[in-house]
Amino acid sequence: MKIKTRCGWCTSDLLYIDYHDKEWGRPVHDDRLLFEFLILEGAQAGLSWLTVLKKRENYRKAFDHFDAAKIARFDGKKVKQLLNNEGIIRNRLKIASAISNAKAFLAVREEFGTFDKYIWQFVDGKQQKNHFPHYKKLPAKTAQSDAMSQDLKKRGFNFVGSTICYAFMQAVGMVNDHTTDCFCFPKKWQNSSK
Repeated sequence: MKIKTRCGWCTSDLLYIDYHDKEWGRPVHDDRLLFEFLILEGAQAGLSWLTVLKKRENYRKAFDHFDAAKIARFDGKKVKQLLNNEGIIRNRLKIASAISNAKAFLAVREEFGTFDKYIWQFVDGKQQKNHFPHYKKLPAKTAQSDAMSQDLKKRGFNFVGSTICYAFMQAVGMVNDHTTDCFCFPKKWQNSSK
């Protein structure tokens, strides 16, 4: 049986492999899932993505399956519960950020109709397809993630620096950064111009 070649960052952890193979780089247009990734990417700041993946199901339970309207109403009692929840990253600033980001998310949705319509404008509504031969060549941020970060901050979002925004863009498929040797790199792209 032929062994699949994956992006070099993908470790042998089965959770990581499943995420790499089925989610990372695949376009997401569902508002709830976009919000989930935005919160999880912020929670990941200073930690490994694998740490967050291992806590993802706990986050879904603790944060009402990332229902922004419910999270926006979290009060001090709920924050205290979350700070005592060992299944998530118990960082007061990150928890407070999730609540304020829920409020900002709802405001964006009110203005644009969907968060999807707003967030995908930073790549003109189309996935950017990159051709990197090795994961160490991937950028940490781009002009698009800079613009996204700046606009999100202006709208009241937190934990949305340019590096976090670029990781978000990779996660939700706004950019496809699967390396050219990865089995997830679409073969039809190989002959297209960079």
